[in-house]
Amino acid sequence: MIHSRNFSLSTVILVALAALFSCQLAAEPRAPLTAVPFTDVKFTDNFWAPRMEVNRTVTVPHCLKECEITGRIPNFDVAGGLVKGKFRGIYFNDSDVYKVVEGAACALGLHPDPELDARLDKLIAKFAAAQQDDGYLSTYYTIVEPDKRWTDLASRHELYCAGHLFEAAVAHYRATGKRSLLNVAIRYADYIDSIFGEGRRVGVPGHEEIELALVKLYDVTGEKKYFDLAKFFIDKRGHNNREYSQDHIPVREQSEIVGHAVRAMYFYSGAADVAARTGDEVLSAAMERIWRDVTQRKMYITGGIGPSARNEGFTVPYDLPNDSAYAETCAAIGMALWNHRLLLLHGDAKYADVLERVLYNGSISGVSLKGAKFFYTNPLASRGRHHRQSWYGCACCPTNIVRFIPQVGGYLYATSAGGVWVNLYAGSRVTVSLDGKKVELVQETRYPWSGAVDLAVNPTTPIVFQVNVRIPGWCEGATAKLNGRAIDAAPAKNGYLRISRRWRRGDKVSLDLPMPIRRIAANPKVAADVGRVALQRGPIVYCLESVDNGGSVRDIALPQNAKLESHFEPDLLGGVTVLRGTAVRRKPVEWSDVLYQPVPSEEDTSIVAVPYYAWDNREAGEMLVWLPETTAIAESKAPPTLARRGQPAASFLHDNLRAINDGLAPLSSDDLSVPRFSWWDHKGTREWASLTFKTPQRISRAEVYWFDDTGHGGCRVPKSWEMQWLDGETWRPVTDASPYATAKHTFNRVTFDTVKTKSVRILVQLHEGMSGGILEWRLPK
Repeated sequence: MIHSRNFSLSTVILVALAALFSCQLAAEPRAPLTAVPFTDVKFTDNFWAPRMEVNRTVTVPHCLKECEITGRIPNFDVAGGLVKGKFRGIYFNDSDVYKVVEGAACALGLHPDPELDARLDKLIAKFAAAQQDDGYLSTYYTIVEPDKRWTDLASRHELYCAGHLFEAAVAHYRATGKRSLLNVAIRYADYIDSIFGEGRRVGVPGHEEIELALVKLYDVTGEKKYFDLAKFFIDKRGHNNREYSQDHIPVREQSEIVGHAVRAMYFYSGAADVAARTGDEVLSAAMERIWRDVTQRKMYITGGIGPSARNEGFTVPYDLPNDSAYAETCAAIGMALWNHRLLLLHGDAKYADVLERVLYNGSISGVSLKGAKFFYTNPLASRGRHHRQSWYGCACCPTNIVRFIPQVGGYLYATSAGGVWVNLYAGSRVTVSLDGKKVELVQETRYPWSGAVDLAVNPTTPIVFQVNVRIPGWCEGATAKLNGRAIDAAPAKNGYLRISRRWRRGDKVSLDLPMPIRRIAANPKVAADVGRVALQRGPIVYCLESVDNGGSVRDIALPQNAKLESHFEPDLLGGVTVLRGTAVRRKPVEWSDVLYQPVPSEEDTSIVAVPYYAWDNREAGEMLVWLPETTAIAESKAPPTLARRGQPAASFLHDNLRAINDGLAPLSSDDLSVPRFSWWDHKGTREWASLTFKTPQRISRAEVYWFDDTGHGGCRVPKSWEMQWLDGETWRPVTDASPYATAKHTFNRVTFDTVKTKSVRILVQLHEGMSGGILEWRLPK
């Protein structure tokens, strides 16, 4: 991507002045809003409160167990000399342990748990043992390359891991009051400060994170050198021509978001922290330019960001594919972190709108409802092959969501001079301090399923202040009442309804935020969504899953005149509002021997849409967020063949056995969007796959779509193959067979004399040194 370096003279002067006087900027809070700590917020709802409990009782223990069995925690034992052994895993695996500790500490802050508290004490003792005498702490370098500290800042992530240690330490201190982990963090931060900084070594981490973490450490300790070091790492980035890590131009000159999405979000979160504490207007302006680029050209409707697997990040504007969307869970979490900071910095509801979009869609989709399976990537369409996993080799996403969920309460409320702010809606209770006086706020609502919100405002004594309640950007026609009397609900320019008065205990603000079902269109420049619509109700984005819609969804279209209704289903997916209506389905059509034919007909079909965050919590199957408005762009499924009724078996199985006859037509032989069957890693061998029926069937032809991943894998079309049928207990070749083709990217058809049998099989000879597989096997009548 090409970036313009043409700036106005005034911008250049501002940048120069900022650089000249940056060392003189004071680290004093300048943001207009101060977040109310999540530990002060008690959820009383049926949406977030259950998630907090699942996170505490399932996700935290699950992540700790995985960190133990994968070697992440034992690495600290080895580094600390507690046991003998070798380093296991990836060099940045320390960070996963720190994130889980942060999540566990946050859970402790919400719910006392002596057993978990003791477990963390034991873990922290391991960290302390692994810490070197000078304060350095990295299990990889201590065990594997002790003489190569700081030799590969771009790739080896020492500073990234340190940042997650600092965040964990702050969370643990705030939750428990114990200094054990904080002392470890302070020793390491002091050591890093002795290495890097003005007049010392100049360098920046390849993966940002330490910047925002140092600001947190500064906030809790008051030690200004940590803030100065955070600012140093931010100011020195931008001189190494690396877009991947936002190290291509100085941040104050940036206008477009590029590179790795998670790195970007962590970096800009740290930059926003610095801007808030220094009043750096040039840095704030850069954040705003970059924010507009993300939200207006590069963000999914779910709040997910980073469409490309190649760089786990950004490409060109409006490149938002659905099936191949990367949209990493960590990136969505980073998007929430950044937008919350911008909200506090500017007091503008537009940032809370994006924060809310991420919260209810692209972030919590990253963890299953039961709490022990995770998405690394979050596509907006699936052919049934994308599923959550219990763990990943690179486990950044599971360990990120476990620390993110317990801190959601910190996004709901904020305070300012003479005012309280309600940024998000959820049944909850909190007490804040204004001018030395306590004010209790109590929300009663069924949000996000209902837009009716009652906010009780209970100061201990009557006091004059301003209550600011956000009117969501998705909402039209909001109404408000104060103590039962209608008031003007028109928000100010910043998107908040401001109510100033002398508040007394028992005062109540009532909001009605209408939640009609909305059909959302994408900018026409988003090629993937042309002619398609998405469904949204309130903050929730919806999708269709095949389990609710007759086994398939990609052949469904939603006409403009389709009627839809919402219904709350208390026993479905933990209790959700679903959308029901009538759409049209494109009838199956066979194209294998036809170039032209009449337009396929369509039929009415009932549809059910569920919240996107809840997909893939039941049966595996197709999923779609963006629905075509006409069947002309819906996928035409091939008519079902006899093969669909057969029970598959194989000589050896690596992938998905049911892929053989699931009825999904591939787009190519290396189509990775559909399930596949392969004999990997058997190479050069004779293999077979069979279909068995309950009763004898008459079969006279077969069609096979071979799996071949030339260029990135070891599977090829077979060297040769033949059809066989089961005659009693004996397998026999079919007779009078047409040539057995092995073409790629098409169905290979063979005809033969009719056989009557309960079982047929494909017998293949694989190429020397190569394996093979089948994407689809059909038995047309």
